[in-house]
Amino acid sequence: MPFDRRLADRVRIALHGRNGVTEKQMFGGIGFLVNGNMCCGVHGGELMVRLDPAKAGEALRDPHARVFDLTGRPMRGWVLVASEGVAADEQVATWVDRGFTYASRLPPK
Repeated sequence: MPFDRRLADRVRIALHGRNGVTEKQMFGGIGFLVNGNMCCGVHGGELMVRLDPAKAGEALRDPHARVFDLTGRPMRGWVLVASEGVAADEQVATWVDRGFTYASRLPPK
């Protein structure tokens, strides 16, 4: 499945100027890492976001967010945000910031 390159560009803009950020093709999409820890990515037309597993439930209150589950085994702390939930650049920035904040607190890989 091809990923939404426009959404990936919007994520790049939201991450611009932050230290330790790299990109990697993965999950049939693209992942954005902070010091080797994935913080977010684009899968198809949706935004993947890595959050503190203890707080990820709060994110699922958003009507456009759901648990990241591609294989029948949900990934703790990961959410997928539908395209409607990232229609505005401010929405992308908010989600990306949440993922960046969590991943940047993890030990570097």
